[in-house]
Amino acid sequence: MSVRTTAEVIARFNRAFTDREAGLLADLVAEDCVMESVRPAPRGERVAGREACTEWWAALVDDDTARFAPQEVIVAGDRATIVWTYRFGDGADQWVQGVNVMRVTDGRIVEALGFGKSAGEIPLAAEPDAA
Repeated sequence: MSVRTTAEVIARFNRAFTDREAGLLADLVAEDCVMESVRPAPRGERVAGREACTEWWAALVDDDTARFAPQEVIVAGDRATIVWTYRFGDGADQWVQGVNVMRVTDGRIVEALGFGKSAGEIPLAAEPDAA
């Protein structure tokens, strides 16, 4: 069997979420995979190893109160960037937008770093003084 490309791995990964088929995650995750979720801020939960990462993602896939929707996927060599929205309820404010930065080696995900827009207050850079 030939090794899956980064684009093939990420397409199948995203399809697991959009089609709610956790089984699609099977054999996509490397033994030494490291995943960092978007929460809790500021660093996110760190999950390591094939079994732990697969279980974490499968729980998200199986959560029928939530909906994950990839908006854009950019693949460059062994790297992929997934821009997504994640809806966790039916309310107008029950969603978040984020990005996953993924790395694929030998047809398996070895790294997945999640970043999300925060609902909390974040101070912006100070306005320059008016002259």
